[in-house]
Amino acid sequence: MLWACLGAVGLGLFVIAAAVIGIYNRLVTLRNRVDNAWSQIDVQLRRRYDLIPNLVETVKGYAKHESETLEKVIKARQMAIDAGSVKDQSAAENMLTSTLRSLFAVAEAYPDLKANENFMMLQEELSGTESKIAYSRQFYNDSVMTYNTSAQTFPNNILAGMFGFSQRDYFEIEEAAKEPVKVQF
Repeated sequence: MLWACLGAVGLGLFVIAAAVIGIYNRLVTLRNRVDNAWSQIDVQLRRRYDLIPNLVETVKGYAKHESETLEKVIKARQMAIDAGSVKDQSAAENMLTSTLRSLFAVAEAYPDLKANENFMMLQEELSGTESKIAYSRQFYNDSVMTYNTSAQTFPNNILAGMFGFSQRDYFEIEEAAKEPVKVQF
């Protein structure tokens, strides 16, 4: 009888320990998935940052009096490169997207520039990169949602708090950055 009670208690402790280990490992897996998703965004953002100076130099040759717009693009690019947190990165990317839209609006005023093969190639590469960024952002935000939900639901929230699994921020864009560029002459 005593052995049966001890066996039941031991089995109960084993089940609890297995559950704790399972929850912990799931949270670690989800946290790593979020970190990996952010790394994928970072790869695409770096590609974007590398394309921008070439694009600006191409536009400079045609639009010498548009230096203010070009300076804003370069400044926004540097702010995006220097951003530290997801929230800072999100804000910097919104600014960069806005300045790039201004740059393309300037390019609309120069038919020779729009027809320039190098400019068209850079614009196409940037457009492809923007699509990859959008996909990566969606994957990241889905991973954050799964991780945050798991870390906030019972009983996971108890272990998440004990082991320091903190909530992650979404990578969001402003409503203004979602609108198409309006070009007026």
